[in-house]
This record gives sequence, structure tokens and C-alpha cells, in this order.
Amino acid sequence: MFSFNQPQQNTGDFLKKLFLSRNVLSRLLLINLVIYLIVNIVALFASLFNLTDASNLGPLTRLFVLPADLSILASKPWTLFTYMFLQEDFRHIFFNLIMLYFGGTIFREYLSEAKLFWTYIFGGLFGGLFFVFAFNVFPVFTSISDSAVALGASASVLAIIIAISTYVPDYTVHLFLLGKIKLKYIAIAFIAIDIISIRTDNPGGHIAHLGGAMWGFIYAFSLKKEIDIYKIFYGIRIPKFTWKKKEAKFTTSRPKNGRPLSDDEYNSRRAATQEEIDNILDKISKSGYGSLSKTEKEMLFKTSNKN
Repeated sequence: MFSFNQPQQNTGDFLKKLFLSRNVLSRLLLINLVIYLIVNIVALFASLFNLTDASNLGPLTRLFVLPADLSILASKPWTLFTYMFLQEDFRHIFFNLIMLYFGGTIFREYLSEAKLFWTYIFGGLFGGLFFVFAFNVFPVFTSISDSAVALGASASVLAIIIAISTYVPDYTVHLFLLGKIKLKYIAIAFIAIDIISIRTDNPGGHIAHLGGAMWGFIYAFSLKKEIDIYKIFYGIRIPKFTWKKKEAKFTTSRPKNGRPLSDDEYNSRRAATQEEIDNILDKISKSGYGSLSKTEKEMLFKTSNKN
């Protein structure tokens, strides 16, 4: 659907890098995929034992989906957060993962990992609030507000896409069949489609999308005005987890076996080192240079000398 100038790699290496890399985008992709698998496995066993209800939603989905009904929401307030990681339909998660990768990859070219994470979270929260507000205010939804629910990462994903489209509107991507197109036109198209689609059979989803899109625009617009809304959250440590061995430090020297580095190995080492440097710089901005360990100071010194 879109094109980035990246070195070719086989499918296994691509998927491993996509879901198991030590960055926020990979973690968000992996969390969504794992939850999708767990939810559907539990739903399968529930259906086998005839434990489903009239809603046709699986047990975990019913527990974590966002309800429009305020009384139900009051008894399950966590759903305003959990719904943004919840998908049951394959087409739903497939499209969301593709768009999250698309928007997240461009986002990371210009903005930090922390900004990507918080845009996902606040975009989802804003989308959820839009959904609940609309279904409790507009009379057209009165007859279905007690049973309407929202789920999916779409609001969060759209927040990321609209944010980066607002931040670098003239960034150009290559779309299949359409050729080169600027991000701002893609953003406008997404918003227009959601507005037009409110009258279809999924009004809640499209309203949530618009909420996420609005947050993405608000954040990027404020950021261009040198106002970072997320600044107060940067002290919160984002959990780190991985099933991979720690990436090697960046070096252009050959491995011990004498084989020259491939493009993928070179880029992987460089990305790993850049992530560590970014973490060190964040630590300096928050706590000062004196807070660095001896190893961190040495790494920063060596990297600055190379540049």
C-alpha cells in the first residue's frame, strides 16, 4: 500500500523485527496482536461450551469493551482504556496493524518514542469520550445507546496518522495505484470518509475515529507552537519487555567470524545504539548530566566523537 526505501529482507526477519524490536511501535503492534489471539481463543472455547450470549461477543470482549451506557461505564471504568487494544474481527485488526505500522513508522522519523506512545493512549481516550458523549447527547442514538459498544485501536491509530500529517503535512508517500501523495491529503481523506460514514451501520466507530483524529490534530498543532502537552508524563517509565537478546552496540567493524555486516545487521545495530542515545538524552533533560552512569557517559562521549 505504501513504500519506504528500506533494505529487502525475508518474511521471517521482517515479522521478527516488526513485532519483537525494542521500540514502542513494535510493542503496540505486539500487544494488539496478542490480545486479539487471546480474546478469540477464549471466545472459541466459550462458543464450544455454549457460553455466549445474545451480543455474540466473547467473554473477554464483554469485560473490556467500552459501553455507551453511562451506568454500565460507571461499573467498568477501565474499559475507556482497554477498548483501544481490543479487536475480535480479523479484518479489523489486520487493517489497524497495517495503518499503525504506516503511521507509526513515519511518526518515529520526526518525533520520539514517548510521543508515539502517549499519542496512541490519548487518541484512544479522546475517541472513547467522543463515542460516549455522542451516544448520550444526540437523540438519534437514544434507542441503541444502552447496547452500543466500542472496541478497536482505530481511534488511537488515526490520532497518530493525523498528528504526523499535521506535523509534516507535505511528507510524501507512494501508494499502490495512486502514486505519490502528501500526508495531508491522506489525512483529509480519512476524516472525510469517517464523517460521511456516520450514517452507516457503525456510527459509533466512525465517531470514535473522529475523536482520535481531533486529538492528533490538537497535539501536533500545539507541538508546532512549541507546546508539548505530554511533558508532564515523560517521567513515567514505559514498561520494557522483549523476547530478543539485547541488540549489539553500533559498530561498523566486522563480526568475529570475519563476515562483513549485511545492510540489515548494520541498520539494526545503528537503530539499537540510537535508541540508547535517545534514552540517555532524555535522562539528561530530566535529571541532568550528573545522573548518568559511567557506562552512559562513556557511550555518549564515544558517539559524539564519531560525529
